[in-house]
Amino acid sequence: MSSTADIHAASPPRADGAAAGQPGLPTDTADRPLPWLFSPAIDLWTFGGSAALSFLLLAIGARLGLLESEAPEWTWITCVLLIDVAHVYATGFRVYFDRNELARRPGLYFGTPVACFAIGWAIYSESPEIYWRLLAYLAVFHFIRQQYGWVMLYRAKGGESGTWSRRFDAATISMATLHPLAVWHAHLPRSFRWMIEGDFAELPAWLPHLTGPVWGALLVTYFARSLWRGLQRGEWNPGKDLVVATTAACWYIGIVLFNSDYAFTVTNVVIHGIPYFVIVYFTWQGPKSVANAPARWRPLLLFFGALWALAFVEELLWDRGVWNDRGHLFGDGWRLPNPGELLVPLLGVPQLTHYVLDGFIWKRARNHAVAQTLQIDPPRGPSSR
Repeated sequence: MSSTADIHAASPPRADGAAAGQPGLPTDTADRPLPWLFSPAIDLWTFGGSAALSFLLLAIGARLGLLESEAPEWTWITCVLLIDVAHVYATGFRVYFDRNELARRPGLYFGTPVACFAIGWAIYSESPEIYWRLLAYLAVFHFIRQQYGWVMLYRAKGGESGTWSRRFDAATISMATLHPLAVWHAHLPRSFRWMIEGDFAELPAWLPHLTGPVWGALLVTYFARSLWRGLQRGEWNPGKDLVVATTAACWYIGIVLFNSDYAFTVTNVVIHGIPYFVIVYFTWQGPKSVANAPARWRPLLLFFGALWALAFVEELLWDRGVWNDRGHLFGDGWRLPNPGELLVPLLGVPQLTHYVLDGFIWKRARNHAVAQTLQIDPPRGPSSR
């Protein structure tokens, strides 16, 4: 993700719509720079590179015959432990390891974990099945909203406005995830699950026949409009288009095209966790770190070292206290008499806290660090991201 490009070069396009160079072609000149969030190289590596990694892992899995079986242990270590679980703790660098941010809204940041434990404990004590189902659907909502958030940030960076345009982009990125989920819910059980077996509720078999045409129509219209706006008006936003394309491709391939635990894991987790690492890291380090590649290595090692250590400790507690199925990695279980009563809600706190706070810490209207890092002016009115 290294780049020598300055983030200040990724400012919104000129209001008069003029573009330098050949008319109708994308340009990255000083007159009309493309609206990259970080820089051309970093954005392409973050979104295009994470999707390419997913497809590479998928191809390797197909070559090794892994699509017809449970995901192997190395997939769990790399994708689940080092990406999915670790990215949850990246919220700490945005909030709990930042004194200024922590002092800015202490009620929210200290109260959320307490509330998550209290609510989680109350629900789990009544019904573990309801607890896991609610946690799964909160996770699904979080995954959908993150992709939506990237699209909204790219819209802001490109100076895109208009209520209907915003609604159309929101509908497109949402349906890119909702149609595969409709297929999943209409064809239970699948060879993969979100949290635990049975955490999703079965929906009518006709539902994908309704969502499928809407999914296709929105995507075709979106990319046709994007091409028209680029060629006719010079309004290119390749980063936003890349997010929409990779989201639609990964979710469809991982959930609809293959009924495979391995395929779902490598296509779902990678494009979610890696971009989150990137925005948290650069927000933590500040905008200058985007342009100063050599200065990033020491904090980068600290960043991932801390996240991976915390992820390992959490999974160790889960395995020894609850699951007892990876003794080769974490040692013998503790064989507690009723491990779920307190331990499951307690270990669910980091994940729930991450889901809740993610709805607050990336809103540009109230978080100037985000606007400063991405070089986007804070919105004048209410903003969804």
